[in-house]
Amino acid sequence: MTAMQWETVIGLEIHAQLATRSKIFSGTSTTYGAPPNSQASLIDLGYPGVLPVLNAAAVTMAVKFGLATGCTVAHRCVFARKNYFYPDLPKGYQISQYELPIVHGGRVDVVLEDGSTRSVTIVRAHLEEDAGKSLHEDFAGQSGIDLNRAGTALIEIVSAPDLRSAAEAGAYMRKIHALVRYLEICDGNMQEGSFRCDANVSVRPRGETKLGTRTELKNLNSFRFVERAIEIEAERQVEILEGGGTIVQETRLFDPDRGETRPMRAKEEANDYRYFPDPDLLPVVVDEALIAAVRASLPELPDAKRDRFMRDYRLPAYDAGVLTADKALADFFETVAKGTGAAPKIAANWVMGELTGALNRDGLTIGATRVSALALAALLDKLAAGAISGKIAKEVFEALWTDGSNGEGLVDAIIEKRGLTQISDAASIDKLVAEVIAANPAQVEQFRAGKQQVLGFLVGQVMKASRGKANPQQVNDALRKQLRV
Repeated sequence: MTAMQWETVIGLEIHAQLATRSKIFSGTSTTYGAPPNSQASLIDLGYPGVLPVLNAAAVTMAVKFGLATGCTVAHRCVFARKNYFYPDLPKGYQISQYELPIVHGGRVDVVLEDGSTRSVTIVRAHLEEDAGKSLHEDFAGQSGIDLNRAGTALIEIVSAPDLRSAAEAGAYMRKIHALVRYLEICDGNMQEGSFRCDANVSVRPRGETKLGTRTELKNLNSFRFVERAIEIEAERQVEILEGGGTIVQETRLFDPDRGETRPMRAKEEANDYRYFPDPDLLPVVVDEALIAAVRASLPELPDAKRDRFMRDYRLPAYDAGVLTADKALADFFETVAKGTGAAPKIAANWVMGELTGALNRDGLTIGATRVSALALAALLDKLAAGAISGKIAKEVFEALWTDGSNGEGLVDAIIEKRGLTQISDAASIDKLVAEVIAANPAQVEQFRAGKQQVLGFLVGQVMKASRGKANPQQVNDALRKQLRV
């Protein structure tokens, strides 16, 4: 049996740190980057005699996620103690939800690269507290424990095993990432660990309906790592099964440097955690008034925004999908599109092309852009009016980016200072064309003999002579006119 006859089955458990200012059961700050162990209260550490108090904002955020994904919101949910030992879990248990999560039974539709759609069931999304963080790199032969993160509010989003490839898993994770940022319930910062996932991976012969033995890939904090880890783990399992072996149910770590997964610990089942209702926390009651208030506060979600961009701005599905994958990018585009007389498609091309390219080149997010939406709109107005060529527009964009002052008034100043105004005067262009024709008799004869592609060479010579400032369309028209003489 070859690897092509195997099917990969994947379910993700995504952990999104909620954007609450204090922790889920204490008033301790959640500000990132504080000195180690400076933001861990006695409640977070589970000292005897302390009592947790639920953060109401965390409940509201969980309900918001549930409504946005079509989940059922539980009118009554219960917190449980999940018991296990780990060095960065000082209480010896984690307060989580098990039998009665706050939301369950939703769905997310993911558009794949080939244009097809994969529908992914959200089994549950439950509230819980985060653990601390073990630090291994800075201590020779030892590990350090930073408990600042202990007690931070999380929502764990558990999917059904509906995904069938690493690419599908990456697309689903990106969709959830966009969604929690649109809802403003998580900043989505993967470098800081506020958005990460565990991937449950198994393989089975194609056509088989029974699930294979799964392994869990722990703490994957980038889209690229999720996809690579799943591919590598699936290949490992296929190799074992084709060699006559069996898969051990376990938790594994992904090593991106070695391109391998390796065992971490045996994979626990629910009964291993000895769940029981937390005796210090009352059941949470979510009434219809809260649900209605949260529903009324929902923003325009990514799918609806994508559909609107396609309808109102006549954008292709691909463009609309790229622009709406990030709320800040979508807002930037819309400001440009509304602020310029250029076609929305032109605005989309510049946002996805020049702007995104500059951001990626300099390692910046859209929030740190050096060219404002209004400045880009002003630049596109000049381009649409024929005052500058596309080549000059790119030069002006780079000048704006380098200046970094974000002022739309700079567009005119840069064009004037550098003498970049496009030459659209017919007499001037006719003169340039005549000079190029006179200087290139061989190419002129080739064109007149039927070699049409030579025209591109002659246009290039005129543009070179004008230092890129001649109107390309007028140059093309003038050349054709004079070459017919």
